[in-house]
Amino acid sequence: MELAGTTTETVTAGKTYVAQFRVIYVHHNFQEYLRFTERFSEYVQVEYFDTPAGALEALKENYPADVIVAHDGSGGVELLDTIRNSAGFGNIPFVLLVDRLSRHAIDVARERRADDVFSVNFDDGDLITRIKYFKKRQWYVANKASQKIGSQGHKTPFWKRAIDVITTGTAVILLLPVFIIVAILIKLDSKGPVFYKSKRVGSGYKIFDLYKFRTMRTDADQLIRKMAALNMYSKAEPAAQIETQGLCDDCLAGNQCKSLLFHDGKEICEKLYQFQKDQKAAFMKFQNDPRITRLGSFLRNSSIDELPQLINILKGDMSLVGNRPLPLYEAEKMTTDDKILRFAGPAGLTGLWQVTKRGKGKSDMTEEERTQLDITYARDFSFKMDMEIILKTFPALLQSENV
Repeated sequence: MELAGTTTETVTAGKTYVAQFRVIYVHHNFQEYLRFTERFSEYVQVEYFDTPAGALEALKENYPADVIVAHDGSGGVELLDTIRNSAGFGNIPFVLLVDRLSRHAIDVARERRADDVFSVNFDDGDLITRIKYFKKRQWYVANKASQKIGSQGHKTPFWKRAIDVITTGTAVILLLPVFIIVAILIKLDSKGPVFYKSKRVGSGYKIFDLYKFRTMRTDADQLIRKMAALNMYSKAEPAAQIETQGLCDDCLAGNQCKSLLFHDGKEICEKLYQFQKDQKAAFMKFQNDPRITRLGSFLRNSSIDELPQLINILKGDMSLVGNRPLPLYEAEKMTTDDKILRFAGPAGLTGLWQVTKRGKGKSDMTEEERTQLDITYARDFSFKMDMEIILKTFPALLQSENV
């Protein structure tokens, strides 16, 4: 579910901006999300979740977040603990949100290893400056890591490069009509670029742009705000009534509820409760609709959105067979002496751990096992090993597991 690229075009007040950073925002109050995007829309593209579970699912599906911003009253502290204990994305910068900044909130953030803590009003610091610092820190780590493995001789051998160019070049020529048709359809379907780019770390800890076909609207946040305003207006009166009186018009006429419910410690009218529930369900339905274009759903389900990665292979960013190129936050955890050698080998579309997983018949594989297989490939890869992996990849793709 990789939903965004390096930059995303947005439109605000008739002006066009380029969102520099991708933010996962977690808060149970949707109005706070609207205020957040209104304030920072010039700089960030926001992926909103009202619970930590949705944010974790997005990360597991490789959403390339530059920072997580989560409210402590919406499971933010628990999400922070989960993130920091995760092998895959434990190094993602994390900003904890609190209703009011206090010494206790600062101590909690420091104890749980948050990168920073802000009040929901953001009146006690500059969030964008902090995010820029987080990015500079990642680039510094990348530069040091690149120097660290510079002596490992990670250049792609001629035979491997020849296979990549011949096979991928042939595939691109054969698929050129598909590329052209998809590009035209994307342009007709929604405004924005045909491709988007996601920063990845490959061979030699080199950072490159991984290409995919764009499957998201570039004005998703603005569209959501407009639709939310209409939706909130349509349900403002009954929503306010249930908060203040807990009764519908019919019940008020008789001064007592004809169908009383107890919900969250309050007595409320079942009729109004059901109305509010239906309104929320309808809102959440159109809230999700703008993010993915009509064509985008098809491109993702068919994996056609992945085809531009053939261009990455032709450019030499990666190979057909190699170790999976990692997002910056995940690669940052692989800079220790016992793990960094996985970057001494080529990056690739398929690799040793993908086909080994199938052979072992396991439903999952630990991060440590994957890393060790990556190191094994980086140290021992050969023409024979690559051919065996390619032949094993096709049946692996046909199994029900996502490998």
